[in-house]
Amino acid sequence: MTISGKQFFISFQTPDNNISHSFDGRNPPCPGMIHSTKVDIIQYICIRIPAQNVSENRFRKRLMIIIGITGTLGAGKGTIVDFLIRDKGFTHFSVRGFLNKEIVKRGMVLNRDSMVVVANDLRTTHSPSYIVDCLYQEALSTGKNCIIESIRTPGEVISLKAKGSFYLLAVDADPGTRYARISERQSETDLISFETFILNEEREMSSDNPNHQNLRRCIEMADFVFNNDGTVKALEAAVSGIIDKILR
Repeated sequence: MTISGKQFFISFQTPDNNISHSFDGRNPPCPGMIHSTKVDIIQYICIRIPAQNVSENRFRKRLMIIIGITGTLGAGKGTIVDFLIRDKGFTHFSVRGFLNKEIVKRGMVLNRDSMVVVANDLRTTHSPSYIVDCLYQEALSTGKNCIIESIRTPGEVISLKAKGSFYLLAVDADPGTRYARISERQSETDLISFETFILNEEREMSSDNPNHQNLRRCIEMADFVFNNDGTVKALEAAVSGIIDKILR
């Protein structure tokens, strides 16, 4: 392709190297996006245009960011998600939503027990990271900064970190505070006693099976861990500071 009779080049970076391509006028106009099936990173194209008829040469490159959310039950994962969507422009992909569709498809009761059974079955049948890998591919197709919520197995963390441009945020809070929060939201999977709440959490906190939930290990693998015993504003401020650093 030419601009004012001169050719320009489109460059993009893979995890291994920089590749420059020249395109003729039959190709789509720029800027645009390139999705290579050989890599797991989409980046906005860096365009180099000769200075003729433009005020300056512009070199622009911005990496797409994926944020994973993990943490204990009722700790504030949804609060972080809502903040990132509202204030930071992220797009949300939910493991819970993914599992709920599968539960309905299988004709099962929609509760936490069904979510655990279906999640473990999918991971055993496919791979420990199957669910989040599916969501990751959906996220890539948007070309936007995205959130995957929530991450529950070490295999999921390992897979997502291997793809690059991934950061894992973890959140925790006092059990009593967390139970009060889930009681207030009144979702179908949260209408349980405090004793059941504790039992559910213990079941999901650790496992020697790589296909099963291991929240404790996921929290240990997180890039950033937040305590949410305080106010929503305090949590949002802490998250905002980290996200601003990541996006610089």
